[in-house]
Amino acid sequence: MTTERRQADGRVGLPLWIYLPASVGCLLVVLPLVAMGAKVDWGSFVQLVTSESAVAALKLSLRTAVASTVLCVILGVPMAIVFARSNVRGLSVVRSLILLPLVLPPVVGGIALLYTFGRQGLLGEHLEMMGIRIAFSTTAVVLAQTFVALPFLVVSLEGALRTAGQRYEAVAATLGARPTTVLRRVTLPLVLPGLVSGAVLAFARALGEFGATLTFAGSLEGVTRTLPLEIYLQRESDPDAAVALSLVLVVVAIVIVVAVRRRSSGAL
Repeated sequence: MTTERRQADGRVGLPLWIYLPASVGCLLVVLPLVAMGAKVDWGSFVQLVTSESAVAALKLSLRTAVASTVLCVILGVPMAIVFARSNVRGLSVVRSLILLPLVLPPVVGGIALLYTFGRQGLLGEHLEMMGIRIAFSTTAVVLAQTFVALPFLVVSLEGALRTAGQRYEAVAATLGARPTTVLRRVTLPLVLPGLVSGAVLAFARALGEFGATLTFAGSLEGVTRTLPLEIYLQRESDPDAAVALSLVLVVVAIVIVVAVRRRSSGAL
């Protein structure tokens, strides 16, 4: 009997060989996390993660990640809908540019933001004349996180929109529903799980952002020093604190992703 024959529940069995690369892939991700957990100094764990700088960095990371996720939803949902539903000429070029942060090194993104919103930047020079400073501020952290996280939401939601198709929207339109009504009552509810998944990916990416934030916002305690930056600084001076804070970041990310994924699955 082969493992590829149809099972009793109607599903097709998997070939045995596929479990080998799958197991190696799982180990590649899980084993480093286990190794990090084994290095934690549990005797002083609470003291390490509740220091003033650590708490300030965690609070800032959560605040800015939430803010950037909201921005990603506000800007990314319309973008994904346009990419999935519009036939405007040249849209594929725009889409390619929007998705560039997925492959660009974050430091490059930080430099691009700096030359846009910095004191001598394309827009920053004019904003500076009006007394508005963005670079090396908390706002810069949010912009850096949004820059790198936005494509994750766009890709996730665009894929959901293309998979869902347009048949239900077409039916609603033939019944006299206006485009805005179709979007609000049909399209968005239909792809809500994809939107939730995209928002989770964007939040997780924003929470772990390092390179663009350091380049564009700097590392000012309580202002721009997020938890990844605090971990990087502690790595040289206090390795035990760096490992403990890394574990905190992993746990926070896991809790949020699992909680939202369960809620998303329940909605299905």
